[in-house]
Amino acid sequence: MKEFIGATILAVVLAFALTAVFGPMFINWLHKLKYGQEIREEGPAWHQKKSGTPTMGGIMFIVGIGASVVINIAITAIMENLTPGILKALILFAVALGFGAIGFVDDYIKVVKKRNLGLTAIQKFSLQLVLAVAYVVIMYFMNMLETKVTIPFIKYAVEMPIWLYIPFVMFVVVGTVNAVNLTDGLDGLASSVTVITSLFFAVYAYFCMASKEVGVSIFAMAIVGGLLGFLIFNKYPAKVFMGDTGSLFLGGAIALMAVDMNMHIYLVIIGFIYFAETLSVILQTGYFKYTKKKYGEGRRIFKMTPIHHHFEMIGWKETKIVRVFSLVTLILCAIAYFA
Repeated sequence: MKEFIGATILAVVLAFALTAVFGPMFINWLHKLKYGQEIREEGPAWHQKKSGTPTMGGIMFIVGIGASVVINIAITAIMENLTPGILKALILFAVALGFGAIGFVDDYIKVVKKRNLGLTAIQKFSLQLVLAVAYVVIMYFMNMLETKVTIPFIKYAVEMPIWLYIPFVMFVVVGTVNAVNLTDGLDGLASSVTVITSLFFAVYAYFCMASKEVGVSIFAMAIVGGLLGFLIFNKYPAKVFMGDTGSLFLGGAIALMAVDMNMHIYLVIIGFIYFAETLSVILQTGYFKYTKKKYGEGRRIFKMTPIHHHFEMIGWKETKIVRVFSLVTLILCAIAYFA
């Protein structure tokens, strides 16, 4: 494994450098094209000042991550160290890029075509399901697919029949992709949380799964580097937003790494923030509909959802929410590492 440590270091450095160096030029380009974010009126009133901030910035770190992965594989091939495990980094990036492409189309419709709703929910879910199945099929034909699901804390792996495993993966992937998307509502929030979750996958793959998952480690470290470079411009006050282009790419990447490492259920721990955001929306919507039917008026559990907005409404600053949510993620990732 020592021969691959250079590859993981190169991955994070390259992705960071490319994103940080070319970021200002890309942001200026978005300004010239007037690809600014429209802020929805139902959100916190003070978010309206963010209207017009360039969006689709996810392209910045996606390019940096992609270039890092490709250069890494090329160098490894030249040094004759290329293995199926390393090639997995390219497969993961390619499928995650598919999710990013869905987000790009959605952003393009909203920002360029000025149609606020973008793709319909059915269109997005359908495309995401197709990509989830495509990933399973690709891994199956490359003889890299394991239908095991590891249970945290007891380290027991359940072998699932393929007919059950495929819909399970579809649920995990689509759920994670949209959970990450919901988390992207504050400056630097999704970026910061995902840096930590990606670092978890990189460390776990490298130290706990040997050369079999070195590709995951390379891909995850490229994400860490790309997002650290992006955070230079995305931290509060943000100069650019990642848009659905970036959040769907990241959601796909996190889900695919978990699936590849048989850590589907671990996502509930390391991705707790993602799922807390999603659960808050589900609970709020369900309770509102229930109380409206029963009492004639809708009532709310939270002041606003996703839950990061609830904390805003009770007086927390964006920077405090990002710090706390990141700290929670870090603690839970540490627990998951030993689970």
